[in-house]
Amino acid sequence: MYADLSATANQDIVQWSAIELSTRIHRRDVSCVEVMEAFLAQIDRLNPAVNAIVARVDAEAALEQARMRDAQLSQGRSGGWMHGFPQAPKDLAATAGLVTTMGSLALANHVPTHDSIVVERLRRQGTVLVGKTNTPEFGLGSHTYNRVYGTTGNAWAPARSAGGSSGGTAVAVALNMLPVADGSDMMGSLRNPAAWNNIYGLRPSLGRVPYGPTADVFFQQLGTEGPMARNPQDLAWLLATLAGYDPRAPLSLGDDPSCFTQPLQRDFRQTRIGWLGDLGGYLAIEPEVMAVNTRALETFHTLGCHVDAVSPFFPMDALWECWCTLRSWMVSGNLGPLYANAQTRELLKPEAIWEVEQGQRRSAADISRATATRSRWYQALLAQFAHYDFLVLPCSQVAPFPAEEPWPKTVAGRAMDTYHRWMEVVIGPTLAGVPAASLPSGFTADGLPLGLQVIAPPRSEFALLQLAAAWHEAFAPAQRRSPLLG
Repeated sequence: MYADLSATANQDIVQWSAIELSTRIHRRDVSCVEVMEAFLAQIDRLNPAVNAIVARVDAEAALEQARMRDAQLSQGRSGGWMHGFPQAPKDLAATAGLVTTMGSLALANHVPTHDSIVVERLRRQGTVLVGKTNTPEFGLGSHTYNRVYGTTGNAWAPARSAGGSSGGTAVAVALNMLPVADGSDMMGSLRNPAAWNNIYGLRPSLGRVPYGPTADVFFQQLGTEGPMARNPQDLAWLLATLAGYDPRAPLSLGDDPSCFTQPLQRDFRQTRIGWLGDLGGYLAIEPEVMAVNTRALETFHTLGCHVDAVSPFFPMDALWECWCTLRSWMVSGNLGPLYANAQTRELLKPEAIWEVEQGQRRSAADISRATATRSRWYQALLAQFAHYDFLVLPCSQVAPFPAEEPWPKTVAGRAMDTYHRWMEVVIGPTLAGVPAASLPSGFTADGLPLGLQVIAPPRSEFALLQLAAAWHEAFAPAQRRSPLLG
């Protein structure tokens, strides 16, 4: 389809790191058109097997935009380090002029008139949108399937779940269909899919990446957008693009995000790592998931870190109740109008209806108690950071499961009482508003990827990225490529 480049040249381009790709574009070693041709060919080759990129933009329209990017470079003008990059924002992010369904039939024909702040920042860099990345309906659940576009398959085993809700993003990055990409995370949605596709995902601190424009700019504090990449340095550079204050998001942080583009090398000898494991037996985690992640801890020893087991320090059942209260309250507020309309209610998946109805039952006293529990949890976590530089536990409680299953009903012999209980392992960083990263931790006996969740003190993204970079160099399985890449 794209004859200007040989298949070998195409493969070279899509395998470059994002930073190398940027360098070569700006040195004029490769044109933006050649880059676009290479990535479109990669999407054509692999996307049919995994369904990661949806709402595809017409190829000729994307190539015409790439020609415009080349013309700008010829005039000495560049949008930034991502100039000429193909991008496909997550289908929860508003994209002006491009359908944004949020995975819901109720919004199947919705075309926003504005961009989200994150998409604005990507476009200002000179990127070219080639589509969207698939997500579960309204981002609910850590398994990427919906009735608009279907199911996204895992980058290592398409018959298995890709995770979610940034499942399409993770698979597109893992299979070199995008150089880097944005995602979002409320309940592990940057962390779990990164783990299950052997790449890196970073949930930033509260306010690091401004969220909006949106109707609520003060209470929406559980979800955040953030970066995904195949290596930590690319992850850091994309964070630098997404981060930074915006007056439309009054809780956004004012720190200069360019700090994330600095080199990440650091000596981690004597660094203190606290291993949370399964939280003293509280969490149901598959034995093989625990075994793979426990073995991966040896890499911290290789880096000179001290790793100690951390005893339970907070009533996690109270934290779960806090989570369910705040999440259902926020989801109910967002989806309430669709639920109230009988025609659109019929188009909502059962889990969305359940969340709305749960939220409608919460009282003001329930919300107040939940916010108090959340505050106590934050203080308890701060106390742990007086003893440890980082806290670590698995990214997920199960390995990627068959893609036809909506969600795991049992984990390690325990029944899951809600559609999201099997992802309880990720709620701690979300409720505390602290940064957390997913690092590749190895593979199951069946060759399915897993990941470690590393939690850092508030606003410590740079230290977390430095640890990720050291891990990437020391942990060989992080370098493995999907068998789909050949």
